[in-house]
Amino acid sequence: MDLLDGQILHALQIAPRASFRRIAEVIGAGEQTVARRYRALRRDGVLRVIGVVNPRVYGECQWVVRVHAKPDNLPKLADALVRRPEVTHANVLSGGTELICVVRAPIGDTGEGLLHRLPRTSAVLDVRVDLVLNVFGQASGGHWTGHGRPLGEKQIAALQPSASAHPNRPSAPSPDDQPLIDALADDGRISDSALAALTGWSPARVKRRLAALQESGTLSYDLDVLPELLGYPLNATMWISTPPRHLTVVADQIVAHDEVASVVAVSGSANLMVVVICRDVEHFYRYLAERLATVDHIQTYDVSIRSKRLKQVGSLVAHGRLIRAS
Repeated sequence: MDLLDGQILHALQIAPRASFRRIAEVIGAGEQTVARRYRALRRDGVLRVIGVVNPRVYGECQWVVRVHAKPDNLPKLADALVRRPEVTHANVLSGGTELICVVRAPIGDTGEGLLHRLPRTSAVLDVRVDLVLNVFGQASGGHWTGHGRPLGEKQIAALQPSASAHPNRPSAPSPDDQPLIDALADDGRISDSALAALTGWSPARVKRRLAALQESGTLSYDLDVLPELLGYPLNATMWISTPPRHLTVVADQIVAHDEVASVVAVSGSANLMVVVICRDVEHFYRYLAERLATVDHIQTYDVSIRSKRLKQVGSLVAHGRLIRAS
């Protein structure tokens, strides 16, 4: 990945719907050059900008689910899980006997929900389910910048949207909003004029409605990235235990590390789940020995290495590239 692609990637992590003109101004490149580079990255399946409806709209939470299965049964089980819309992430861990998924479901999930049906599936040997309690780094723009080409502080500030308070329970989109939601799930950067053509609304009405959905916390935008295509194939999930009184301080330190893609607080024996992306084993070792080692109050940690990425927030991984999750 060259400098320009890395800066475009970081700009999209901060402001997924920022115009090509705005990104070009911030990074000091030509607008047409930025547009051409972005389209090439999207065409090659390296990244996808997507619109995402807040699960709280439907009274749902996020759950981290670890599924152990017999090796012969795992491919079929994985294929079935990634096709379910409530499964938002899915990865096969090294050894080929374990899947780790993120599932959307209410706390009072009924007996017909996926969380209750999985343990009764014949292919499944064991299931562990932990509730996601908090996601760190969202307000500060914590993103994976381990590619080594991040934007500077002034550039980040120029792109970062102003913070707004969201209600505890965002309102659900109306039926009239569904064409917008569907189109943004396919391409979060689709233009207002294209959305106007899909809905029959004016571009001004589209702009107002998107702003209202975003300001209410109902709609947000995410950037799915395939680091393997950028030369960063090692993906590790770390399970960290720290005393509750130090939980936020530890998480805030870790989420600022360039190699870290996400930090969430979870229920269970480990109270932090951290995803780290590196070039190779040596890079990951240096991260452990030189970066994580500087964080105080870590009692224990465990590491799971991903062997195959199957699904991200709004994308499947097929033939080594990102495609829309149908």
